[in-house]
Amino acid sequence: MLLFQLPEDVLYHILSYLDCRALSRLSQVCRNLHCFVNRDAVWRKIAKEFLNTGITWSGTDAYPHIPLKERVKIAQNWCKGLCKRVVPLKWKTKLLPWLQLDRNILFLSQAANIGAYYVRQDSGRLQRNPFEIYSGHNGDVCRFVLTDSHLISGGSDGKILVHSRTSDTLVELTGHNQEVNCLDSKDGLIISGSRDRTVKIWTLTSYRPRDTIPMYDRVWSVAISPTLRLECLCSLGSEFRRGAGVLDIVFESPFQLFTCGYDTFIRLWDLRLSPRKCVMEWEEPHDSALYCIQTDGNHMIASGSSYYGVVRLWDKRQTECLQFFQLSSDQVSSPVYCLRFSSSHLYAALATALHSLDFRLNPVYVR
Repeated sequence: MLLFQLPEDVLYHILSYLDCRALSRLSQVCRNLHCFVNRDAVWRKIAKEFLNTGITWSGTDAYPHIPLKERVKIAQNWCKGLCKRVVPLKWKTKLLPWLQLDRNILFLSQAANIGAYYVRQDSGRLQRNPFEIYSGHNGDVCRFVLTDSHLISGGSDGKILVHSRTSDTLVELTGHNQEVNCLDSKDGLIISGSRDRTVKIWTLTSYRPRDTIPMYDRVWSVAISPTLRLECLCSLGSEFRRGAGVLDIVFESPFQLFTCGYDTFIRLWDLRLSPRKCVMEWEEPHDSALYCIQTDGNHMIASGSSYYGVVRLWDKRQTECLQFFQLSSDQVSSPVYCLRFSSSHLYAALATALHSLDFRLNPVYVR
C-alpha cells in the first residue's frame, strides 16, 4: 500500500508529526500527495505556532480565503523581519492620522476628513485617490472606528459623527464640551472618552448620551469588552507614576486585554485574576512611549513608538522585541500614531506619511 492510499484520518495523524520543511518536501513527491498536503487541515497545527497566520488562540481563522500553506510562508518573513517598504501616501502638513483596515479597504484620517482607499489584492498597494471621503467635523478627526454598517468618528470639535457606509446618512451626536480623544463601538453601542474628563455611552438610535461616567482625568483610550457587559470590576494596576497614561487598549478575549502608553510598557491583563498586577509585560527598549498596539489574536503583538517612526514586532512567548523597523529618518522624528496589519502587510501612519511593509517575499522553507 502506498502512503497516499492510507485512510485520510490516518494520513492526517502521520503528517501532524512533520514540520513545515518536511511537509513541503513531501508535497513534491507526487501529484496526489501534493494535493493532500496543501489542504488547510494539514497546516493548521503548524500555523497556530507561527506569527500572524490568522489562526487565533481560540482556533478561529481570520483569513479563511487564503490557503494556510501560503500564510505559513509569509509568517516566516514576519518572524525574520523580511519585508519590502513602500510609502504609498505623503502629505506636507504634520497631522495626527488614524487608521482602520477592513478587508481590502484602508480608512485613513487626515485633518477633518477620512478617506477610504482600495487596497489592491495583487500588490497590497493603495489606489492613489480615495473612492469615498467622510467629512463633517469642524476640527481634526481624533479617532474613528468601523462597524459593518457605520463609520463613527470623534473630533477635536467635541462632536461624534455617525456615517452610514451604505448611504449618505450622517448623524451628529453632541455631548462632550472638549475634544473626543477616543471611542469604540459594538452592536449598536458607542462609548466615547474626552478631554472633558468624562466617558459617555450612546446608542446608534440616540441623539443624546444614555449615560455619563465622570473619570476625573483626561480619557485617552476606551475599549468595549466583547461581552458588552458594563460593570465596574476594578482599576487595573497600582502605583503608576504621574503621567503614565494609557494610549491604547485592545481586548483579545472577554477576559484578556492589552494596554500601552506613556510608561513604555505593553501589559497583558487577565480580568479573572488579581487586578493589582498584570499577567505579563514587555518594555520598549529605547524608553519611548507607545502610541498604539495590535495583536494577531495568538502570539504576535505590533507596537508603534513615539520616536523615529519605530514599529516593533513582539512574540508573546518571549520577553525581548523580535523585530523592529525605523520608518522615519533621524533628522525628522515622528510617532507611529496608528498601525494595522493583515496576513501579508503592515500599514503605519506617521505625521506626514503612510508607510506600508510588504512581507510577501520568497519563503525560505515552504515552496
